[in-house]
Amino acid sequence: MKKGDIAAFEKIYQLYWSGLYSYAYNILRNKVICEEIVQEIFFSLWNKRDELKITHSLKAYLFTAIKFQTLNYIKSEKVKKDYAASYTAFEKNFFDNSNEENIYFSDLKNKVENEVSKLPQKCQQIYRLSRDEHQSIKNIADLLNISHKTVENQLTKALKYLRSSLGDFLF
Repeated sequence: MKKGDIAAFEKIYQLYWSGLYSYAYNILRNKVICEEIVQEIFFSLWNKRDELKITHSLKAYLFTAIKFQTLNYIKSEKVKKDYAASYTAFEKNFFDNSNEENIYFSDLKNKVENEVSKLPQKCQQIYRLSRDEHQSIKNIADLLNISHKTVENQLTKALKYLRSSLGDFLF
């Protein structure tokens, strides 16, 4: 087989196919998957025939290969199932409550707006420019003709107030 003799490969295939299939089937209990795994083993054996260095017996090599292929299949199926389960949980938690989330978001928005309206006029203006209109601190300072530091202080004051007044609502 190492020299490319197809007849030798076919003999090996006929000699070991059913035993390898039975071994895989006892683990996986899935006819199609087991057939694919055995085929992969033989495909790999033929493709790597030149570089193979079998230290014990060919039988031991093939059964070790089938063992690792079935374990890899089990691992990959577990990963797929775990991913599907976590995605389903994610989807359930984040997409099934859309009406509830919209109500909560609307309540939060109203509460934030109510608390912002309690801020001093200048502080409100700076907060709205920063958060609602997405202006940078530099742009706000230039627009209102005040210092960069004043804008930072007013934003810090506004955010600190909002954190303290909305703390219970957020949790």
